[in-house]
Amino acid sequence: MGAGGRVATAPGAQQKPLSRSPHSKPPFTVGELKKAIPPHCFQRSLFCSFSYVAHDLFLAYIFYTATTYFHLLPHSIPYLLWPIYWALQGCTLTGVWVIAHECGHHAFSDYQWLDDLVGLILHSALLVPYFSWKISHRRHHSNTGSLERDEVFVPKPKSKIPWYGKYLNNPLGRALTLLLTLTLGWPLYLAFNVSGRPYDRFASHYNPYAPIYSNRERLLIYLSDACVLGVTYALYHIASVKGVAWLVCVYGVPLLIVNGFLVTITYLQHTNSALPHYDSSEWDWLRGALATVDRDYGILNKVFHHITDTHVTHHLFSTMPHYHAMEATKAVKPILGEYYQFDGTPFYKALWREARECVYVEPDEAASQKGVYWYRSKF
Repeated sequence: MGAGGRVATAPGAQQKPLSRSPHSKPPFTVGELKKAIPPHCFQRSLFCSFSYVAHDLFLAYIFYTATTYFHLLPHSIPYLLWPIYWALQGCTLTGVWVIAHECGHHAFSDYQWLDDLVGLILHSALLVPYFSWKISHRRHHSNTGSLERDEVFVPKPKSKIPWYGKYLNNPLGRALTLLLTLTLGWPLYLAFNVSGRPYDRFASHYNPYAPIYSNRERLLIYLSDACVLGVTYALYHIASVKGVAWLVCVYGVPLLIVNGFLVTITYLQHTNSALPHYDSSEWDWLRGALATVDRDYGILNKVFHHITDTHVTHHLFSTMPHYHAMEATKAVKPILGEYYQFDGTPFYKALWREARECVYVEPDEAASQKGVYWYRSKF
């Protein structure tokens, strides 16, 4: 058995269920993990970071340019090419999204103002309120695995599952839930905090006075909203010139794919029957940060800048640039041992499996530690 209780398999191959991750206090510290990583892995390179931005934007431009020639082809050919464009452009723009996410972690450069400027531009172009999400995402990293304070995809105990939950716990219900989650989940989370942690009043990423934010952060929320509104107005102007159908095909469908991948990646990183969750009696930052799993997306690992298969390291050292994360992950795995979890199941199979097996959380009945919760599937 290897790290995380996994059997060595070929990349992308489905494997046996992971063994439960240890939930006791780890026998190592964050400092020991950091010492095991080569120092250069923590160094940000402005040239390297911008090279990834240029690469992704260049690809996105090439794919867009290709669509301008579709009308010259025989009538039936564009119907085959548009889905290919949507897939390629959606995956490429997901990579752009990931770079903006790095900016929010101050992993892009040594200059916070530059990180925020690049992140604001890239995220706004994808209709994401940059500072609003940066702040809530920072709280997620500060409270990962906590049932009370984590920000998103916080599992519920059985007693808090809505009455209709058991009626969705079947293939048709799961398919419908996944469809809605992958298409509407991201905008619903931003606008209405759907799947987010409960607050004592209405919470929205677009509301500067939402309980998510402090008084000193409100101006940044206004700025995020203004940028998203500016991009929305630009899209409206483009639609008035080019037509709504053109905008949907060129921009709308790829954005839908970006949002779907974003939800898929986030959900699968923190949802697996092998991962513990903790209430306030047991939670601490290190155990919470380790309550995540690396996944294999095949060639998309590279397209998504390895946010998929280096997420454990990302939660431990979130300011580390993505282009060093693979090397860092390899360095810390021997120390993490069984605390490191990797699942090579194809993501589309894993998505269905986790939706089936990870319905709610409860502590083990015979366990002495009642503050450690595990996923359950049967009501």
